[in-house]
Amino acid sequence: MAGEPLPRPLRSPDRLSDRAADNLRYIRAAMEGASRFTGVSGWGELLVGLTALLAAAVAAAQPSRTAWLTVWGVEAALAAAITIGAMTLKARRARTPLLGRPGRRFALGLTPPFVAGALLTWVFLRAGAPEALPPLWLLMYGTGIAAGGAFSIRIVPIMGLSFMATGAVGFFLPAAWGDLLLAAGFGGLHLLFGALIWRRHGG
Repeated sequence: MAGEPLPRPLRSPDRLSDRAADNLRYIRAAMEGASRFTGVSGWGELLVGLTALLAAAVAAAQPSRTAWLTVWGVEAALAAAITIGAMTLKARRARTPLLGRPGRRFALGLTPPFVAGALLTWVFLRAGAPEALPPLWLLMYGTGIAAGGAFSIRIVPIMGLSFMATGAVGFFLPAAWGDLLLAAGFGGLHLLFGALIWRRHGG
């Protein structure tokens, strides 16, 4: 009949599927942006703590400052390799991307204090103040963990603040206590928080 409205054309199935895919991508991006980085590995931190205790004992027996620095340089490289490897394995088990948005934010907070710590190490050595390196390392390491931990589970920034406090106290301790300070920090704190993360957050 002349007065009846024409039926509306049905939407194309291709258009509907494209819109649904766009919505899913938006939801996934929003969820990823709001999520926390959970890739810190408890057993990895435990292993780092054990290697740090061994490094402290070996470094304390070195006859020269150069040999002492070499021991701790090797320990830093080993700790980084253990941490990255353990985090990669944890991410694979959880079937989550290690370098998704939360992981990138964690790395972005972590990196600048670590770079600053490396540069300040060179500055302190040139200034003839190697005795300040142990508290400096702990302070800058803790700063990086606390900054990156703002995008992670709650216990990670607490761990960072604990390292910062240990480093700050270390500036007021005798220089001869440097290796004991590093053993307490890189050894003891990693063991403590590694055990807590392993128990509470699945390895």
